[in-house]
Amino acid sequence: MSESEKTPKPAPPAPPVAPGAPPAPPHDLSDEERARLLAAIQASPSYKIAFEDVEFLYDDDLRPVRLQLELLKPEKYLQKHEIRSTIVVFGSARLRPAAEARRRLEEIQAQFATGGETPQFEAALAHAQRQVEYSRYYEEARRFGQLLSQRFQAAHRRDFVVVTGGGPGIMEAANRGAFDAGARSIGFNITLPHEQAPNPYISPDLCFQFHYFALRKMHFLMRAKGLVAFPGGYGTFDELFEALTLIQTKTIAPMPVVLVGRGYWSRAVNFDFLVAEGMIAPDDTGIFRMVETAEEIMAAIDEFYGGATPR
Repeated sequence: MSESEKTPKPAPPAPPVAPGAPPAPPHDLSDEERARLLAAIQASPSYKIAFEDVEFLYDDDLRPVRLQLELLKPEKYLQKHEIRSTIVVFGSARLRPAAEARRRLEEIQAQFATGGETPQFEAALAHAQRQVEYSRYYEEARRFGQLLSQRFQAAHRRDFVVVTGGGPGIMEAANRGAFDAGARSIGFNITLPHEQAPNPYISPDLCFQFHYFALRKMHFLMRAKGLVAFPGGYGTFDELFEALTLIQTKTIAPMPVVLVGRGYWSRAVNFDFLVAEGMIAPDDTGIFRMVETAEEIMAAIDEFYGGATPR
């Protein structure tokens, strides 16, 4: 059968009617014409049910609907699993476990052992050495995820559930810690040009993929009872400073905000300079606390809530 035979042919247009001309005599459709016209109607995009028409849903005018769907879908799943409160963990996607970072350093050292110290070698070696140094934050994030989950998800509780951006690095580490404890954890993944994939340690029914950063950040904070930020880049800063702004302006309720790595955060953001220049109030530096270890993160959360789990 040719392609033209497969495609329903539209009915020919009716001839124009001259003003004052008598109406055309009625025309009864043959079975073939009827079938052809019905096929054309049913094949038209206009006939698709609106919520099944993917092309229609991608229309610019449907952005408000897409935003609402990204708000509603994760919320339905979180309600279904009775997730009452969360602790959000932010941090770089580029940090690796200690063993992996050391193995990479050894590979670079072996690769260039006989090649001389070129500028490319020195840059690669320096980066690998930094990765080994920063890998301790991966291990702390993993340990924190485990400690938090063991404490607050015992006896089928769903309080203080670990939630991350769902990707690699620090996000993977925190989800992995909850996985080590046999506990639930949440991942809010985002579609990116380099196709970020979810890490394998997220609870399967609690992993979500977002298109809109704004809706993703809203979900981060909707159930949050604490925020823990490990060293990171633009994404970590974006998420951290939005939360600090919302707390500072009393738009959301206060919560413990813990920055892990004094050396990193003191150099990355000069908060004292902001105070000295009058850009923030001295009290604004009390919104967060800097610590080094998983145990110190737990202590900061305990101190904020006086040892009592919030409801």
